[in-house]
Amino acid sequence: MASRGKQLSALAGQVDEARMIGDSDPAVFDVTHDSRRVMPRSIYLALRGANTDGHDYVESAVAEGAVAVCVDHEVAATVPQLIVPDTRAVLGELAALVHDHPSRSLDVIGVTGTNGKTTVTHFIESIAANAGRVTGLIGTIHTRYAAVSVSSVMTTPEASDFQRLLAEMRDAGVEVVAAEVSSHALDFGRVNSTRFSVAAFTNLSQDHLDFHGDMDSYRAAKERLFTDYEVGTAVVNIDDPVGRGLAGTYTGNLVTVGAVGDVSISGLAPMPGGSRFTFATPWGLSELTAPVMGEFNVSNLAIAAACCLGVGMSFGDVIAGMTRVAGVPGRFEIVSGDDPVVVIVDYAHTPEGVARAVDTARRLTDGRVIGLIGAGGDRDRAKRPAMGAAISSSDLAVITSDNPRSEDPNEIVAAVVSGVPSGSESVVEVDRRRAIDIAVDAAEDGDVVLILGRGHEPYQQIAGEKIAFDDRKVSAASLQRRRKSTDSGPRSGSIDT
Repeated sequence: MASRGKQLSALAGQVDEARMIGDSDPAVFDVTHDSRRVMPRSIYLALRGANTDGHDYVESAVAEGAVAVCVDHEVAATVPQLIVPDTRAVLGELAALVHDHPSRSLDVIGVTGTNGKTTVTHFIESIAANAGRVTGLIGTIHTRYAAVSVSSVMTTPEASDFQRLLAEMRDAGVEVVAAEVSSHALDFGRVNSTRFSVAAFTNLSQDHLDFHGDMDSYRAAKERLFTDYEVGTAVVNIDDPVGRGLAGTYTGNLVTVGAVGDVSISGLAPMPGGSRFTFATPWGLSELTAPVMGEFNVSNLAIAAACCLGVGMSFGDVIAGMTRVAGVPGRFEIVSGDDPVVVIVDYAHTPEGVARAVDTARRLTDGRVIGLIGAGGDRDRAKRPAMGAAISSSDLAVITSDNPRSEDPNEIVAAVVSGVPSGSESVVEVDRRRAIDIAVDAAEDGDVVLILGRGHEPYQQIAGEKIAFDDRKVSAASLQRRRKSTDSGPRSGSIDT
């Protein structure tokens, strides 16, 4: 049910160390941290950021219709003020209060980890929908529920937006919400005051050290989902060493996923368009074929299935959903149709993710694997040489630009190239479009071309501009050009997709 509004005085009484000043006691129906998105009868909360201070926008927020403001010191304002020691610390709590704690009326499944969050949440959404549950999805690619589908700006929205989304989903009749929970979100408290019916951990490998500083801090951020929040059941991948450690110390209700986990996959065999395997759980055992390729994707499917079982879906419904699970945009997505050269676009953007993608592609073909990779600008610089080392496990590595953002793409490419071992076959082409052409042109029939790093992204970020560029469209155009310019006779190699 939609929020009936909360009196500001009632909010002040429920938020720790809050005090209220002002001559009126308005009813508050929404919370926002963005002065540009203030709606009538909302409270504007001023956040201190790295470059801007939200307190500078109080007057603008009031002009837009804010009936109150939440600040960390008294300001000049014509509306009542809620004063707290740390506005960021109370943003999630305040939003959850205003929206009647929406997570308590939903099965919210939060998924964290370096790789696989997007795939696991999409698989959860697909399995749950197949089981007849009304679903919501919050993540890197988009947010969607009911008739709503919008592209995402952040993997996990800011706390005020996150609680509002949960409330909108609740009011639209959603039952199960699959949400990606990033390490940044956990450090910034974006999911504060959320109850998770299930919290899932996929894996941990090097990424985001530009923000976290070191792997210990990065790991601690991920683990916060399991230590700082109300969680019904934890689903943890114990094939990952960090996951094993987490499972070993977790004291709540736990379901482990892995070779020796409560939930396990065995007898994995590639099939045309998917994989066949035995799925064993405390809820039952089944041999099935699912339309996913690669050991890492089957592992993601097992984690998603465990999450669905953890919120009470029947084993039969979950198995049926696994056999019909929908693909995920830009995640090991085949874009080549029946072309003799198979082109796969994947979001792999960490050294471990790149190595796994190459290994999976190699299992699909008797031909060569041609891998293309870059590295993002204004992000973790330490992983760039490791990206070069990872892609060198391809038969031919093509090193190119990714999203250079404000950095010189030539310098980023040079850092990636520095990690390519001497003697590895590689090509360097900074222009990504030309690099994709090179990779496709180098392929023989039966080869697999991996275009890695950007996945579903529809644009490149270069020198402050967003330039339309979709790896799937560009590689499809390269294939079409190749078809027109090459002999149609058979070449060596074969592939089972």
